[in-house]
Amino acid sequence: QVQLVESGGGLVQAGGSLRLSCAASGRTFRRYVMGWFRQAPGKEREFVAAITWSGASTQFADFVKDRFTISRDNAKNTVYLQMNSLKPADTAVYYCAAGRPILPPDYWGQGTQVTFSS
Repeated sequence: QVQLVESGGGLVQAGGSLRLSCAASGRTFRRYVMGWFRQAPGKEREFVAAITWSGASTQFADFVKDRFTISRDNAKNTVYLQMNSLKPADTAVYYCAAGRPILPPDYWGQGTQVTFSS
C-alpha cells in the first residue's frame, strides 16, 4: 500500500516556476514508477511525466518537454515536478501517481491546484 500527498501548488504568472512535491508513505515506494498527471477544468486527466524507481529513466508528455523536470529522492520517499516557463494552459489540478508500470497507476494522491494569476 502506498499513500501519496502532494504539495507545492499555488498561483503563478506566465513564465513563472513552481516545484511540486509528492510525499509517499509505505516501505515499497522504491518499487514503483512515479508519475505526475494533471486535469484541467472540463478536460480528462492526462499524463505529464514519469520516473523509474532508480531515476535513470524519465518520460514526458510533449507539451511539457524542455519546461518540466521530474526527480525523486528514495531516501525521503519523495518525487518532485519542477515546472518552468509556465503557461496559462498549464492551469490544472496536478496529481501524483504510483504504478508498476505507471499506466495505469495503482495509487493516486489527492491533487494540488496550479492556477494562473493575471
